[in-house]
Amino acid sequence: MARIVLTTFGSLGDLHPFLAVGLELKRRGHQPVIATHGLYRDRVEAMKLEFAPVRPHHEDWADTPELMREAMDSRRGSEVVLQKMVLPYLRQSYDDLYLASRGSQVIVYHTLAFTAPLVAAKLGLPRVSTTLQPLAMFSAHDPPYMPAMPMLGAVRGVGPLLWRPLWSLARVRTRRWFRKLDEIRESVDLPPDPRHPMFDGWSPDLHLVLFSRELGAPQPDWPKNFAQVGFPIHDRGVEGEGMPLALDVFLRQGEPPIVFTLGSSAVFAADSFFTAAAEAARKLNRRAVLLTGEEGLNEVPGVPLAAHSAIGDRVVRAPYAPHSELLPRGMATVHQGGVGTTAQALRAGRPMLVVPFSHDQPDNARRCVRLGVARMLDRNRVNAGTLAAELEQLLADKQAAKVAKEVGQRMKKESGAAGAAVEIERLLGAVTRSPLAPVRIHRKKR
Repeated sequence: MARIVLTTFGSLGDLHPFLAVGLELKRRGHQPVIATHGLYRDRVEAMKLEFAPVRPHHEDWADTPELMREAMDSRRGSEVVLQKMVLPYLRQSYDDLYLASRGSQVIVYHTLAFTAPLVAAKLGLPRVSTTLQPLAMFSAHDPPYMPAMPMLGAVRGVGPLLWRPLWSLARVRTRRWFRKLDEIRESVDLPPDPRHPMFDGWSPDLHLVLFSRELGAPQPDWPKNFAQVGFPIHDRGVEGEGMPLALDVFLRQGEPPIVFTLGSSAVFAADSFFTAAAEAARKLNRRAVLLTGEEGLNEVPGVPLAAHSAIGDRVVRAPYAPHSELLPRGMATVHQGGVGTTAQALRAGRPMLVVPFSHDQPDNARRCVRLGVARMLDRNRVNAGTLAAELEQLLADKQAAKVAKEVGQRMKKESGAAGAAVEIERLLGAVTRSPLAPVRIHRKKR
């Protein structure tokens, strides 16, 4: 049995894959530790997993709701996350993760867990880097759509001759953002490392690609030691609960609904999205479920909570429901394009309308459109009329429904959390230790 620290940063879309892997590792007899924001303690412990708090916690961010809205800005959102939510807390993150990782055998870490490589080096531990979305692979062969530089979308197909120098320029321009990380390295007696923590943060031991080949196939410039296992799926509620009974009853009372969701981040910047969604559903004479976030966040006039709905209500809302249970029972999904929601929508085998907000969402949306399973609507064009028009075309597209079903069937065959656990175990089995020697890794041939 190994003690394995899994450290992540961000929203539920960043937490859930690590919970899925942690649960699989526990099933295999290991001792996983989920190291992340204090906000998630109850979710982690409800799964009977060990929790370790790693700053920043949400209370560290002043005016969290406003910061969340700023972080969903279509152009600057990703920079806001780095500059205001991650980088100012690197020292605290290092200290907390160091404490959580003592006595462990390996560290598995999220793209934004920049201090994990330092902790691993200081403790002499092997490490496993991860990527949850195609954008974060920074491939010159399969470049993403970058919301901060939308004009580059027109030259996406030019290939490595253009994108290699573009990525190199991005490395040079943003490397200075990580001076604090360099200072921490020096303070804990680690040698300097000129590499870019975000672009070159791959582990030399193992890199887990935790998204489906349906979204992004392996590329020549991916790390040589990658293993692409697909999406690890987990989506229980705070206390480990599944589908709310009232919502299950609604689903049984009529035709499959259209499901509208903005995940766990964009829901804080929804504005009139859910009001427009309800009006669009009525225009189309379709049943609908709106996942509007915590109570009081997105009130929708005339739309009752599922728990308070009456027989015959055609549009209801709920704070949350497990996507793995809800989306397959819908006729289509309208969502923001976050990679966790996208994974669930693809696995559900239903066509989708994607309304991307920021970060990787515009790139994920375009990949779904290229797959033939989705339409896309600009966030700034959302109203009842545009939603209804796009959905009418989507629901009439039999080819999109056919392709979505086929994609969902293929994705359900991916190994996901089980595959990730197998790869971690392979790494653990290849590690040899000596009291007087550093860790040595011997990768088995596959």
